[in-house]
Amino acid sequence: MPATSLTLQPRPIDASVDHEIQAIVTGSSLSQTCTTDLAAGPWDFDSRPGYGPGSSMGDVIPTGSPRQGELPREYREASEEELHARIIAAKHTLGDRVVVLGHFYQREEVVAHADYVGDSFQLAGAAKAHPEAEAIVFCGVHFMAETADLLSGPDQAVILPNLAAGCSMADMADIDQVEECWEQLEELYGPMDRADAEGLVPVVPVTYMNSSAAIKGFVGRHGGIVCTSSNARTVLEWAFARGRRVLFFPDQHLGRNTAKAMGVPLDRMPLWNPRRPMGGNDDAALEDARVILWHGFCSVHRRFSVDQIDRARLEHPGVRVIVHPECPMDVVDAADEAGSTDYIRKAIQAATEPTTFAIGTEINLVQRLAAEHPQHTIFCLDPVVCPCSTMYRIHPGYLAWVLEGLVAGEVRNRITVPADVADPARVALERMLSARPSPQVAP
Repeated sequence: MPATSLTLQPRPIDASVDHEIQAIVTGSSLSQTCTTDLAAGPWDFDSRPGYGPGSSMGDVIPTGSPRQGELPREYREASEEELHARIIAAKHTLGDRVVVLGHFYQREEVVAHADYVGDSFQLAGAAKAHPEAEAIVFCGVHFMAETADLLSGPDQAVILPNLAAGCSMADMADIDQVEECWEQLEELYGPMDRADAEGLVPVVPVTYMNSSAAIKGFVGRHGGIVCTSSNARTVLEWAFARGRRVLFFPDQHLGRNTAKAMGVPLDRMPLWNPRRPMGGNDDAALEDARVILWHGFCSVHRRFSVDQIDRARLEHPGVRVIVHPECPMDVVDAADEAGSTDYIRKAIQAATEPTTFAIGTEINLVQRLAAEHPQHTIFCLDPVVCPCSTMYRIHPGYLAWVLEGLVAGEVRNRITVPADVADPARVALERMLSARPSPQVAP
């Protein structure tokens, strides 16, 4: 009897990080998590100060950070299936009156209901592209909802389902610290708006999209610009064409990795610690600086290490390692590639042959990519399941609550940026949209 050839189908992968965490807690999974508190509902932590369980749980949250009021019991006690059905029903009732945006790092149970999924800038663009929507429900974190409010129409309500969904990185550069830094630099360099013989001002401020509206407004007022992880090089080129130096915040790693790739020496990138006079630097270091890096970081991407990459290469010969540029410099240098979340997605989509990928970015995105591309082997460099603390504060219970509020005619958790901040912040964003790559930039 002739042999029969069997074609085995790839085993389905569950995209839900929440399911994995619940399995870890119950003992049905041998994986590890950074804290079993992740298995609880985020409402258990809403009344407590802090970012909540996950990667940022050790970060110090600023006094006065927004907190979420108590979520009604019916949403806290509802099953995953019931919340899913209620969200679908509310969206059906609202129709085009609402658009739901979901960040790549959101849990799968929330992304399932998003009309658009993307990074912070892509989703802000989606908000701008839907002037017909009365409400924009932004399933992300606070600075993203602020940016959507900046770019959406004045009659549109931008809603953040859980007000406690902040961002520890964005909080590492508050407006008072940045203003104080600017004043100290002005004492050293002279008037910041005075150009030299070559038409260059002493410093051009550049802020990452992952910053508050107040910081974006500061940048707009002082001739600066906003960047994303995918266009940081183009933005630095724009800034170097206008200034002797760049003040880059809040993420030191994106700034360092980008400037290093452009040829800026490491010894010309001093780190500014806002808790020390002159950022902990002497005058000579600041005079010689090309990029002054703010002492901020992403707690998700700081978890990745060279040891993890070495282990991945040992256990998976031929593995393709791609990390986010918010990772520390030694991790980026040890990886095969570094790029934004969209870059990572597109790299996997473009792979025509079955490939093993080790990815250094937030676990919800990695798990979803593994489920979407079962022909590849895709895993997170960090073996410990530890999602973004603040992204994980958005739960289907909160999404159902704000959507059913809209059905009842009530706008809950609206995010509004004051006009005196919004106007200069929009200027900084428009500069970013107008920036185009230059052919060469001298270090």
